[in-house]
Amino acid sequence: MARIALTVRISRERAGRVLMSVNNKRVVYSNYLANPIYIDILKARSDVRVDRIENGSPEDVYGPLLGAAHVYQVGAARDELAPHFHVDAAFLKRTPNLLLVSSNGAGFDPVDVEACTEAGVVVVNQSGGNAHSVAEHALAMMLTLSKRIIQSDRRLRRERDVNRNDLVGNEVEGKTVGVIGLGNVGRRIAALCKGLLGMTVLAYDPYLSAEVMAERGGEKVELDELLRRADFVSISCPLNKGSRNLISTREFALMQPHAYFITTARGFIHDEDALLQALRDKRIAGAGLDVWSKEPPPPEHPLLQFDNVLASPHTAGVTIEARQNMGRIAAEQVLDVLDGKRPPRIINPEAWPRYAERFKQAFGVTPG
Repeated sequence: MARIALTVRISRERAGRVLMSVNNKRVVYSNYLANPIYIDILKARSDVRVDRIENGSPEDVYGPLLGAAHVYQVGAARDELAPHFHVDAAFLKRTPNLLLVSSNGAGFDPVDVEACTEAGVVVVNQSGGNAHSVAEHALAMMLTLSKRIIQSDRRLRRERDVNRNDLVGNEVEGKTVGVIGLGNVGRRIAALCKGLLGMTVLAYDPYLSAEVMAERGGEKVELDELLRRADFVSISCPLNKGSRNLISTREFALMQPHAYFITTARGFIHDEDALLQALRDKRIAGAGLDVWSKEPPPPEHPLLQFDNVLASPHTAGVTIEARQNMGRIAAEQVLDVLDGKRPPRIINPEAWPRYAERFKQAFGVTPG
C-alpha cells in the first residue's frame, strides 16, 4: 500500500508540473504577422501562449500582456507601429520578463538594439527569408528603368501618337552593377545579374573580405570606385549608424550621368533631398525606390513627380513565398529560444551573457 501511495503521490506531482508548464512561455505580437504559419507553429505547443496587441489597444489590455511577455514579435515597418510599441529604453522598463525581441522581417527599425543589449534582451531578425523576393524586385527595377518601360507606360496613358523613338532604352546585358552590401539579398542580386545577364558585379561591403565577396559573385571595391564605374547602383545593406545617409550629394555626384540608382534596403540610407537634386540636375538617369524616409510616401512627394523614378511602397519582400518563409523562420527561432537554444540570427550577440543569466532566472536552466 505504501508503494501504491508513493506512486500516486509522484504521479500527482508530475501532473502538477505539467499543468504549471501549460502556457508558461508568453509570446506577444504587435499588429500583424508575416504569415499565419507563425501562429500555427507556436500554438502547436501547449507550453506557449500567444497574445496580440494592436496600435489602438488600451493600456489596461496591453500593459499586463507586455509585462508578462518573454518574447515580443514586432513589426519591422517603423511607421506602421505606434511609437509606444517601439522597443526602446522606456518600453524595456515596462517589460521586465522580456528575453527576446523578434522582427517580422530582415529589418528591425523599431528596435533600439543597444538598449536591448544593456537590458540583456536578445534581438533576432529573419534575414534571408525574403532575399529571393527582394533581389528579384531590384532586378525588375533595373530592367524597367533601363528599357524605359515605366516612361513608355505613362506616355501612352496620357498622350496620343507617342513617338517610340523618344523612348529608346538600353540593354542591361554586359553592363556593370554596383551592389552595396553583399549579404543575403546582395549576393542574390549579384547571382542574378551575373548569371542571367552577364553583368560585371562590383561590390562594397566593409564587413566582408575580398575572398568572401568573390565567392558571392562580386569584386570588392571601395565605395567611390563603385559609384564611378557602375551603370546601376543597388543598395542592399542594413540601416545602422554607419550607413545612415551613406549616399548623399557627394556620392550622387560621383555616379555616371547614364547610371540608375536602385534601393530595396531601408529609407535614410540615401538622402532623399540629395537624390531629388541629382534628378533635377540630371546628374543620374533615374531611380528605382522601394524604401522611403516616410512610408508610404504621400502622392505629392517630389520624387514621385519624375517619370524616370520607379516607385513601390516597401513591397520588394512582400510576396506570398517570402512571407510564409519569414513566418516559419520567426516561429522556429522563437521556439529555439524558449527551448534554451541559441538562435541563428542574433543581431546583438554581445547580449548573450546577461541574457543567459536572465533566462536561467526565468526558466531554471542555462541556455547554450
